[in-house]
Amino acid sequence: MKDRLPADWKKVLKDVLAGPEFAQLEAFVEEERREHTVYPTEEDLFSAFRLTPYEKVKVLLLGQDPYHGPGQAHGLAFSVQPGVKPPPSLVNIFKELQSDLGVPKPKEGSLVPWAKQGVLLLNAVLTVREGQANAHEGHGWEHFTDAVIQKVSDKEDAVVFLLWGSYAQKKEALIDTTRHVILKAPHPSPLSAKKGFFGSRPFSKTNEELKERGREPIDWRLPS
Repeated sequence: MKDRLPADWKKVLKDVLAGPEFAQLEAFVEEERREHTVYPTEEDLFSAFRLTPYEKVKVLLLGQDPYHGPGQAHGLAFSVQPGVKPPPSLVNIFKELQSDLGVPKPKEGSLVPWAKQGVLLLNAVLTVREGQANAHEGHGWEHFTDAVIQKVSDKEDAVVFLLWGSYAQKKEALIDTTRHVILKAPHPSPLSAKKGFFGSRPFSKTNEELKERGREPIDWRLPS
């Protein structure tokens, strides 16, 4: 499994990859793949790391769990593969994107253009069993992704961390807030989007913070 991780991230995460927890996690995921349908595919598992090299990370958007329906998850938090109907949370993200920046509604649910500009779209848990949300929670992914968050926090350049919802906000303890920016909001799911995600303007605020620190802003527009 770790062989699919790009060399730059492998180097940064070498300690966690060499630990017993990761070996146990690999064994668990391999067994799950043998006995069940698991998303995303092995090829897509580390898409976020492949598309966003460590040196290029400017924004970290934290999700919780991959989508568990056929053809949805492809290794990027909140993103779905081209041609797949955007799930409700993503629809709400696009509504906020439109109202925040006045850009047209995206045609597809793929967030690959964001990833290529330095937005690390990281889920706390990177695999899921088909049809069973959070089925792989508590099996070791959190140990790995907490290390990812800490390594991004170790970067010299300022990074904007987008923490949506209480689950993501618990990770604030892993981030050096003297160097980096944390933008918090409720989760974009239909249950909580109206409680303050709508109107939180995360896209324009992220760009303001990046520009203030001499970093290139993100072009958040997606093909429409």
